[in-house]
Amino acid sequence: MKKPVLAGVLFALLVIGYIIYSSMNLAGHRVEVCITYNGRTSCRTASGSTEEFARRTATTNACAEIASGVTDSIGCENTTPDRVKVLK
Repeated sequence: MKKPVLAGVLFALLVIGYIIYSSMNLAGHRVEVCITYNGRTSCRTASGSTEEFARRTATTNACAEIASGVTDSIGCENTTPDRVKVLK
């Protein structure tokens, strides 16, 4: 195998390895959020690089199920969750 081809293959493997390694470290925190809005309740779990990011993502996901429209979604996301459970 020629040197430029070998160097290209090694570089590609290094890049792929870095991407996989980085992806595994992003989900360092896992949070479950239960929220009630307009009489409906939803619980969702999310992972993220920080606990705050995971909590916000879980809240957004829970609200997506129980709120309809932009105004309801904003109102739901600003509601204090019934329960926040840190899983990881």
